[in-house]
Amino acid sequence: MEVTRLIAVRHGETAWNVDTRIQGQLDIALNDTGLWQARRVGQALAEEPIAAIYASDLARAWQTALEIARPRAIEVKAEPGLRERAFGHFEGRTFADIDSTLPEQARLWRTRDPAFAPDGGESLLTFRERVTGVAAELAARHPGELVVMVAHGGVMDVLYRAATGQELQAPRTWHLGNAAINRLLWTPQGFTLVGWGDTGHLSEGFLDEAAA
Repeated sequence: MEVTRLIAVRHGETAWNVDTRIQGQLDIALNDTGLWQARRVGQALAEEPIAAIYASDLARAWQTALEIARPRAIEVKAEPGLRERAFGHFEGRTFADIDSTLPEQARLWRTRDPAFAPDGGESLLTFRERVTGVAAELAARHPGELVVMVAHGGVMDVLYRAATGQELQAPRTWHLGNAAINRLLWTPQGFTLVGWGDTGHLSEGFLDEAAA
């Protein structure tokens, strides 16, 4: 079975990233820094032999993917399954607001309780099943090829855990940088990690987001 090579990219920065405000599946566009980051990651991947580009259909990921597609004649394919975790009534609220007004729900969220789902949102268990399922499905279409997936911080976290065997509740010790380049391999046996958090194409510091 031929291996599929994957490049997973988190979208560029948004104003809500800076404000530590939960975006979830709300459709927030890139800010000026995020647009610059998207152009830089597009330039960094310009010579890669990319066979397909899939992206979350939310604007921040879609805008980033378009910059990766720009140097080549590849159409970005929208994949709603690559959307960020649905955070329900957390969406639009800052981390500090959630901590102060919903302390018990905040505790379950902060401690990564796998079964906890904010009202109207997804649990980590449901989210992991969605992300790993769609990522495997997309990778299986391209044996022996290189595929780019542009998505969100939570999606990157799920892929990292899948590739390294980290449990859902394990504390995060890895970065989820905006516009970072992450490399994995996929076979029917699962994902393996090749490289993570490459930001050499960004000459300025990047913002790591803890949970959204």
